[in-house]
Amino acid sequence: MDIYAEIGVTPIINAAGTITTLGGSLMLPEVIEAMNSASRAFVDMHELHLAAGRRIAALIGVEAAHVCSCAAAGIAVMAAACMAGTDPEKISRLPDTTGMNKRFLVQRAHRNPFDQALRLAGGEFVEIGADIAELQRALGPDVAGVFYTHAWFCTGDALPLAQVAEVAHQAGVPVIVDAAAEVPPVANLRRFLDEGADLVTFSGGKAMRGPQSSGLILGRKDLIEACRLNDAPNMAIGRPMKASKEDIAGLVKAVEIYVSHDHDADQALWEQRVALIIAALSDIPHVRVWRQMPRGVGQQIPHAAVTWDQQALGITPEQAVRDLRQGQPPIAVQLYSPEIYTWSGVTLPELRVHPHTLQEGEAELVARRLHDVLTGVQR
Repeated sequence: MDIYAEIGVTPIINAAGTITTLGGSLMLPEVIEAMNSASRAFVDMHELHLAAGRRIAALIGVEAAHVCSCAAAGIAVMAAACMAGTDPEKISRLPDTTGMNKRFLVQRAHRNPFDQALRLAGGEFVEIGADIAELQRALGPDVAGVFYTHAWFCTGDALPLAQVAEVAHQAGVPVIVDAAAEVPPVANLRRFLDEGADLVTFSGGKAMRGPQSSGLILGRKDLIEACRLNDAPNMAIGRPMKASKEDIAGLVKAVEIYVSHDHDADQALWEQRVALIIAALSDIPHVRVWRQMPRGVGQQIPHAAVTWDQQALGITPEQAVRDLRQGQPPIAVQLYSPEIYTWSGVTLPELRVHPHTLQEGEAELVARRLHDVLTGVQR
């Protein structure tokens, strides 16, 4: 049975990456089987969360872990843990933060639309520059934590995490990190904690290929326990963001596979697909196409970037994206433009073709269709 055909939804060839609006990633068969297995019985969710946390922490080699419903939920739960701790009365009151430390210091370069999740829990941001002295001055008695973002779209100047953590810890303030898409490399699952973070959240539904509605929080045992108590199934801020028993089982299996996976083989395959796309577009006059890696230390997956002389070709990037999406089959690519990524400092638009969400044979199809769109060929 094709469920999408049954309800009238058209599947898309995804060359835009593991983005939420396209459903994240495709789960591995073993993950699906783990979820199916979990669906066949009832279980005490408190017991399941504790067991899953222990298993994931052991697999990654960190002090403690908690499964949440996604990295954005992870941000909200981490913030709640810093503000309410394990106090039942405070936990039940969030997002009402009366009498709690609720301010989170954040470098201006790290502000982005995803940090809204921290405010959902009742936290408030205090922006600072990339300046140690300013950070030290801002670490007052009402500060609940320091918020740090690792992402390719944070392009401004920022203090290194290790330096921020050292200063924050001198003031007795925890550091929480949003690292939603920061694997590969797999070493990043531990890196940010090794650099001093107290809590860090990752998406389970991106490169790890777990359920889209899953995420990880890793970190200090006491703060992970606070995260658990501020999350579902407890009557807490995380209650509407519950991870199901199937999600939890699926993510455990996804982590188990990911930490032992042959990542070099993946990189080789992705490089082949990027090279194919570059070769297919290199003969078009007025077009520039090149291999690109995301900025920063995570999501280190190569992709093909494409720009062109819009006047010479008679097509804008927006039109190219629309033509690809309206064709058969529909193809999605990433449009990196000032209008979309307003916070990232981008000045010129470019298309990005990502290889890791493509299936066998789809790279050739994407390359051919993009070539047709840029050269005005109608098929």
